[in-house]
Amino acid sequence: MSTVSAPSAAGTTTWTIDNSHTLAEFSVRHLMISTVKGRFGEVSGKVVADDADPSRAQIEATINVASIDTREPQRDAHLRSADFFDAENFPTLTFRGTRVEKAGDGLKVTGDLTIRGTTREVVLDVTSEGRVKDPWGGERAGYSATTKIKRSDFGLTWNMALETGGVVVGDEIKIALEVELVKQA
Repeated sequence: MSTVSAPSAAGTTTWTIDNSHTLAEFSVRHLMISTVKGRFGEVSGKVVADDADPSRAQIEATINVASIDTREPQRDAHLRSADFFDAENFPTLTFRGTRVEKAGDGLKVTGDLTIRGTTREVVLDVTSEGRVKDPWGGERAGYSATTKIKRSDFGLTWNMALETGGVVVGDEIKIALEVELVKQA
């Protein structure tokens, strides 16, 4: 993973996503009777934070569509195809935060999610998992986040009707993120 470190403005700290300790996972109903989970193995991005005012945070994340893994190679190839993500023409998913608000013990992070060239506003429910000094002299912070989207809102409409009613793939996608950030010097 390459890290992008912008010069820190007064009162801000730049953090980069540690891909090897970050998980971007999704789940969707399959055949109306079970849930299938998948994950993306390549996540990058940064957060420019103002500890005095979390609402001023700047958040950017990018996911490589080709890194999708549902533990079934044929399904993964189908998900990369033009029927779903169309990875050849839209190789990344992106998120750009537009607003951060305190919400109880956590945060609501609103931002623009772009999938397959379509951008929609989503709200992430975010929980801080804490900050630590790592054994190598650096500082790390952890966050968990969840949201739900409708895949049809992003042009992901492929499906098949079942003989008994219903469809092969559900429309609602649950997204769960476990993100570890590394403070940049």
